[in-house]
Amino acid sequence: MQKIKNLAFLVLFSLLLFSCGEYQKVLNKGTIEDQYKMSVKMYESKKYGKALRLFEKITPAYRGKPQMERIQFMVAQSNFNEKNYSLAGYYFDRFVSNYPSSSKKEEAAFLSAYSYKLASPVYSKDPTDTNKALESFQSFINTYPDSDKLEEANKHYKEIRYILQKKYFEIAKVYYTTADYDLRNYKASIQAFDNLLADYLGSEFKEEALYYRLKAAHDFVLKSYDRRKLERIKDAIEAYDKLKRNFPESKYMEESNEMLATLQKEKVRVEALIEKFKELEDTTEK
Repeated sequence: MQKIKNLAFLVLFSLLLFSCGEYQKVLNKGTIEDQYKMSVKMYESKKYGKALRLFEKITPAYRGKPQMERIQFMVAQSNFNEKNYSLAGYYFDRFVSNYPSSSKKEEAAFLSAYSYKLASPVYSKDPTDTNKALESFQSFINTYPDSDKLEEANKHYKEIRYILQKKYFEIAKVYYTTADYDLRNYKASIQAFDNLLADYLGSEFKEEALYYRLKAAHDFVLKSYDRRKLERIKDAIEAYDKLKRNFPESKYMEESNEMLATLQKEKVRVEALIEKFKELEDTTEK
């Protein structure tokens, strides 16, 4: 029995050596036709890394020829299977653009979006691929409303949208929490919350974003010179009104009412100071 196992192992090992030797021979010295056949063989054998090396060599020779459609799809799919997701998204996207009449266009469009999603890092990192994924899924949903992949595409779209909202919400919060060290971050925080609320209508973070937007504006008033306060008080009170209008029963309402009272008192104080200064100017002129 052991001899049979050893013989089987030797046969398998020999086949592997022959297979590797054949691949290297075709890769280095084979004709374009041989390399094409070998690339398809490697692809169908799920040896995607080896297939990609051959695809890279034969692509220039097949550009503009009928085989190129199949090659380009296999290149995209091979990158996907090798977890080169950014590249896969790029090549699937190119396939859609280059072969608008292909029977695989819909599949490629979906896989392009899905590849970019898989390439997306955690929300705190560079959102380039995340944005591409969102745009690609939106395009897929609009282009293929009857697709059997529509439900899945909508699910991915919502997940990505949430990831981006969370990213921009956390950025705005960081500006706010660091504003004590750099007063310019109050303005940056206010602008970041405004952008989030404008770009993502109906955001899951809307209530909290409106609250922090008010809090940033309120604190900015208290840290400002008197001569700058009236305009900033007006902005903060408008932020309060927006929170109350959208979420009258908000869990933040009690604290927000306290901030409003502080703003109103500060408004009265600053207006009285301005009036007193005007009276002093009039007296001086007389």
